[in-house]
Amino acid sequence: MNLRDNLEQTNTHAQRRYDLDWLRILAVLLLIYFHTAAVFYRGELGEFYIQNYLVSYFLGWFIFFVHQWHMPLFFLIAGSATWFALKLRSPLQFLRDRFRRLFIPFAFSTLVLVPPQVYYRLVSHQKYIGSYVQFYPQFFNGIPPQGNFEWAHLWFLIYLFTISLITLPVLLFFKTEKGQRWYSTIANWMKLPGAIFLPALPLAVIEGALRPKWFGFQNLYDDWANLLLYLFYFVYGFLLCADPKLEETIEQHRKLLLLVAVITMSVLCGLQATHIIPVRGYSWGYILYQMFRGFNSWCWVIALIALGQRYLRFNHSILQYASQASYPFYLLHQTVLVAIAFYVVQWNLGITAKFLIISTATFVVTATLYDLLVKRINIARFFFGLKPIDTRTVKYNSGETL
Repeated sequence: MNLRDNLEQTNTHAQRRYDLDWLRILAVLLLIYFHTAAVFYRGELGEFYIQNYLVSYFLGWFIFFVHQWHMPLFFLIAGSATWFALKLRSPLQFLRDRFRRLFIPFAFSTLVLVPPQVYYRLVSHQKYIGSYVQFYPQFFNGIPPQGNFEWAHLWFLIYLFTISLITLPVLLFFKTEKGQRWYSTIANWMKLPGAIFLPALPLAVIEGALRPKWFGFQNLYDDWANLLLYLFYFVYGFLLCADPKLEETIEQHRKLLLLVAVITMSVLCGLQATHIIPVRGYSWGYILYQMFRGFNSWCWVIALIALGQRYLRFNHSILQYASQASYPFYLLHQTVLVAIAFYVVQWNLGITAKFLIISTATFVVTATLYDLLVKRINIARFFFGLKPIDTRTVKYNSGETL
């Protein structure tokens, strides 16, 4: 599914999964604050394009917490949306749709939205590269760390596109009568005490076995930890919608899931605060730490799904607007944020003031660009993964969302 299927709405036969729509929209909105926080962070998760000269201890913890579950939640919601998409489309139609809504926006945005981010990063490091027009050809000179070509936050789209292709045969099997019988059996097993945590085992194994070597450079071809981890979350999301019994199971375990998520997160924070995490590598200590992270991630993601089922199952005019806006918003926000942050970090202000200015201005400018340009111009809608205006995409139940 694409971020616009991921970011796309999730339909049942006659009832919409408003809770998944809300979670998707809130997750996209959270990106503004996550990436703004990254301006004031230096640590094991890497450095953002623009860095403030002072860092924030509090925002560092915020990044550590959100990083545990944010992208896994995106992929799980994308898998859920794929279940509904395959109810309405043949496999060939589905593949065409993924290409139009994922690959085309990815290619366009990589050429148009990513170069400004790289340009501002190089300028902020006081590297002389001339004007932006002079720099643009240099964007294609190799890949990091030596070169400049990258896909920035758009890695999500190409990973999702790849995972959609790889998993399609398995997903189609689960749409068959035999596959549904298999899954119904699994859904019954999941009702057993503690079974809701079993899907975390493959995630923990992936983290423990692969994360020490593939820590997180999202280049797709040599990033086995992330690729397999998100593939599992994507398939899990698909299967979560296949049987209503699992939805009931998640609701029944809502408080337990949240409790375990909080407890295990507290342990992770304690390990971070005391600086006793082993050095990255294939030591038993580091492997067990990464496995524990994988387990905690699952607890948070499913706890959030449970909270969404409980409190977000309602429609609203804001939801109707934001469902379509969220995908272009995702594509645009980081370029806007980097440009704004480049200037704001140079001001003689405190971290709190800078954070509020960057995040608020990013939201306002991104929303304005969407509403005045992307939303109203068909060619822009095409490159940002939306259907043309004359297909009545403004109608919420028409099947066009983001």
